[in-house]
Amino acid sequence: MYKSMCMTDDYKRALEKATREFEALSQQRADIDRRLTQLAHTMATLTKLCGYTPTMMMGLTDGCRMVLRAAGRPMTPAEVRDALGACGFDMSKYTNDLAAIHTVLKRLNEAGETRFATNQAGKGAYVYAMPSSVIQYRIAAPPSPLAWETHAHASPPASRGRKRKKP
Repeated sequence: MYKSMCMTDDYKRALEKATREFEALSQQRADIDRRLTQLAHTMATLTKLCGYTPTMMMGLTDGCRMVLRAAGRPMTPAEVRDALGACGFDMSKYTNDLAAIHTVLKRLNEAGETRFATNQAGKGAYVYAMPSSVIQYRIAAPPSPLAWETHAHASPPASRGRKRKKP
């Protein structure tokens, strides 16, 4: 019994170490994302000053992610639109650019990538959220071996994807 308790302690220490490293790397990635967005703004401004047409080579969803990660604060959809424009993102292909951004932000929120919040002015806004896997590691209690054995033979969770129609 003493040996199994020691092994459990080793596993807990290894989990804590891996979690700390994961969080440190996540912070580094957030710092890099912020710097990339700053550079995108700088490049867009310099591109305009040089007389070139600014362009951003990414989709609207990735653009919204990038802007929210870099901001580190809640942003309204209009602020996201303005930040995308400052980066050189071409919004002219959208009939209603703000509606498209609202849709993207809503989907990112439903996926857990953003959280709905309020900004300093009290307006509805979105803030980039930490990946849910990190949150689960922080708050989830480790399952007991009995619980693991109980679930080991359970059927897999239902697919979240679209169901195909049978021919």
